[in-house]
Amino acid sequence: MTAQNLQMPKEAGLSIIAAAVRDGQYRCQTAQEVRAACLAMAHRYLRRDPKDGNLFHPGEYALAVLARARETGRFPDAAALDNPAMKVAVARDPQSIHVGNRLRDLDEKTVLALMDAFERSGQRQPIEVYGKASDASVKLGAGGHRLEACRRLGIKVLCFHYDGDDLDRQLCEIDENLIRSDLTPAYRALFLARRKEIYLVKHPETANGAIGNGREKLRQIGEATLEAKRFTAATAEATGQKERTIQRDVERGEKISAMALHLLSGTRHDKGVTLDQIKRLETPQAQEQYARELIAADKAISAESKEIRTAKQAGNRESRFRLVELIAKNGRRSSAEMPRRAFPVGYVDAPWQQEAWSDETGQDKGLMYPSMPLEEIMALCAGDKSPFTPDAVLFFWVPMNRLDDGIAVMRAWGFEFVSGIVWDKVDIGMGRWVRDRAEILLIGKRGKISLAPEMGTQPPSLYAEKKSQHSRKPVWFAEQIDRLYPTMPKLEMFQRRESLAAGDVRLNGTWEFWGNQAGGPEGGVE
Repeated sequence: MTAQNLQMPKEAGLSIIAAAVRDGQYRCQTAQEVRAACLAMAHRYLRRDPKDGNLFHPGEYALAVLARARETGRFPDAAALDNPAMKVAVARDPQSIHVGNRLRDLDEKTVLALMDAFERSGQRQPIEVYGKASDASVKLGAGGHRLEACRRLGIKVLCFHYDGDDLDRQLCEIDENLIRSDLTPAYRALFLARRKEIYLVKHPETANGAIGNGREKLRQIGEATLEAKRFTAATAEATGQKERTIQRDVERGEKISAMALHLLSGTRHDKGVTLDQIKRLETPQAQEQYARELIAADKAISAESKEIRTAKQAGNRESRFRLVELIAKNGRRSSAEMPRRAFPVGYVDAPWQQEAWSDETGQDKGLMYPSMPLEEIMALCAGDKSPFTPDAVLFFWVPMNRLDDGIAVMRAWGFEFVSGIVWDKVDIGMGRWVRDRAEILLIGKRGKISLAPEMGTQPPSLYAEKKSQHSRKPVWFAEQIDRLYPTMPKLEMFQRRESLAAGDVRLNGTWEFWGNQAGGPEGGVE
């Protein structure tokens, strides 16, 4: 073959060929350089490194095409050899860049990561657009994530401007993505099918049935000239993959509807075996229906799995509660003294010492039991004297001015404060700092077995009911405790059974009562 028969590459491709011949290899820095190198590969001016898709070596006709470039005065100068794709990045308003319909959706995590990087160190890699720097608007070629990051940050985006038609712009997007290693089978099928369409438009002589079909054609004078390779061969060289792999991916993209591929992309069905099953369906409608059915089945399985997890959680909760109940049965109960390790649920309204100037404690002046100082309350159920099982929950009443003392008592009894419910008494009372209208039922826990309510069953954190005579606590609170722990033994301290009204939930047989001071003449479990 003579040099006159060689097709001359464009300036960027010719500079890359010359640099590869000079240095033995050339590493492309941008997707645009890769495309220029791949076009040169199609004519055997370059060959791609099989292990590094950005690295190119001199091809069979590299020296011949450079010789012709010298003859025609197109041989690159030294500056072009040092930087074959020498471009100056221009900052543009992101709003002036038309994105168009992209083959691949943006990944939100990638955009957010780029935004963070741009805020810290700026945009280092320009995007690629088609049009002149002086144009009011241009079209995006490659760099959609970078463009979106700049758009959200409200900053200008650095761009390399290139000449070319809409097919060149699409090839820019496709090749940038094909170079990446994170494309799923569905996306590879979409991208390669579209790349083949564009390739055949630019090289119609390589289509099946065309004269020569991508082979060397003989000129009338009997001299051979090199034509473009068939699509699969050229793309295999451009991507560094085997031609058989390209053929497989293209076949999937040509036989499966784009909608079906989009539906499956990113799902657990985005894999070769599923695509090969779908491509056997004859119509796009059947393929899309099959894809939708796969996704619907996944949603149903996910919902069923959620129900199973909920059932397991409920089962585990029942098992935990049963274990605590068995431990409670082994506890010691006596009518003459404080029980020991016998109750997993406690409900306590301690007889706080009152102050003559206030009724804010919520206890009437005519208490049925003598009041107790804080130290005695703290010692009452501390350590080995506790009536509660190692795993237990405690509901403990405190007036507002005793909040800190109430938490201290819970800790002394071995409980960790976790939450509380406020009783709004509706009618306002007396007080020193504020006029009393509320009391708090503290909630504490202890042990390794969780007795927390099941999600969706928790009582509200505020309950309003007018206080009755002697400021008795509303039965609603006992009803909530009984609802949460219907089968567990419950101990209410400083309460007597005979004081409860008929129909009170605490008379159902799962509640026991301990009154007065431990060891006192009226003490004991009733």
